[in-house]
Amino acid sequence: MKYSIPIAALLMTLGLGACDRPPPQTVVIPAAIPGPAGPPGATGDQGNKGATGYTGQPGASGETGSKGEPGDAGYTGAQGATGEQGATGRPGDKGKTGNTGSTVVVVPPPS
Repeated sequence: MKYSIPIAALLMTLGLGACDRPPPQTVVIPAAIPGPAGPPGATGDQGNKGATGYTGQPGASGETGSKGEPGDAGYTGAQGATGEQGATGRPGDKGKTGNTGSTVVVVPPPS
């Protein structure tokens, strides 16, 4: 449908043009006989350098890439070796002596 008008106009132009065309005529052109070649001509001048073209506009920025997938979990390290036994501690300080004249009575709890 969208080409119907241009096709119709083309067919109408060709149809009308075929009716008004005169019959072809043969034109006879006498052939010239070439003579000997002449000496070569002088070298022509060199042309001027052309103008520099315009610099184009900078291109548009590209789109930002999508976010990557999260990485895999790292490996758990190996268990460390057992440590050596520590040094023996220093002896404790001397305890406080009891009060003189006080007696401590220990009573067992009733059963």
